[in-house]
Amino acid sequence: MDIHPTAVVAPTAQLGDGVVVGPYCLVGPLARLGARTRLHGHAIVEGDTWLGADCEVFPFAVLGTTPQDKKLQQGEAGGRLRIGAHNRIREHATIHGGTSFGGGQTTIGDHNMLLVGCHIGHDATVGSHVIFTNGAMAAGHTHIGDRAILGAMVGIHQFARIGELAMVGAGAMVSHDAPPFSMVQGDRARLVGVNLVGLHRNQYNTVQKKCIKRTFRLLFWRSGTLQQRLEAVRNESFASEPACQKILDFVAGSQRGVCSPRGGRRYDSSDIREGGTRQSPDRQTGEEHAADV
Repeated sequence: MDIHPTAVVAPTAQLGDGVVVGPYCLVGPLARLGARTRLHGHAIVEGDTWLGADCEVFPFAVLGTTPQDKKLQQGEAGGRLRIGAHNRIREHATIHGGTSFGGGQTTIGDHNMLLVGCHIGHDATVGSHVIFTNGAMAAGHTHIGDRAILGAMVGIHQFARIGELAMVGAGAMVSHDAPPFSMVQGDRARLVGVNLVGLHRNQYNTVQKKCIKRTFRLLFWRSGTLQQRLEAVRNESFASEPACQKILDFVAGSQRGVCSPRGGRRYDSSDIREGGTRQSPDRQTGEEHAADV
């Protein structure tokens, strides 16, 4: 280990082999740092916080401090923060632990990049290979799927979900769920198409891409209630494709409702739970956007 003389490391903190703690860092008594993890100067790791192996935390990042929730009593500490391996957490990023009324744990996967000034709130779950661009913020109880990308200054509402391989455009305010493989943007964020670049980079083949595009057309740019659209896709021959099934399961399990498609109405969770009869005709704009998908 290499601990700078000006760093303050609690005697009960657990540090793995090859850990580097830079000048003026603070490591709390319940912290655990995995092998070869490095804290640059002025980084803070407090609370019941574990970092996996080969993580890198840059100056003025703050991990595991008391969550920003008014329900916490004065002096009450936060819960667990579990961060996986090979994560890079850049300057001024903040991540809070869980709360007793929200599951008790904030979980971050592996191989994530959290850029300058981003924030992950209490009781959130972030998958692996996720990118938080500068200033992106996920509120408490949010769920960010694997390989999702959040553009600069994105805001994710409490309890909202971002699906696997979704791309959230810079400045978007996301108050509803963004489906897997989607592109959403705007305030409030709307569904604008399929993340084809992300699919290509992750080596999805032509057949898989066609199934995903077809699923989006039938599910988001056709008339009828969302329940009717879900059933229509389930009856298609390609519904057994794993990527298609991920989209269907995600949408059917939505509690907040799904980001509305560009040129169409918003699909909320009542369409599924109550089997609503509201319908939206295929307007010309909707059909044009479906062609873009």
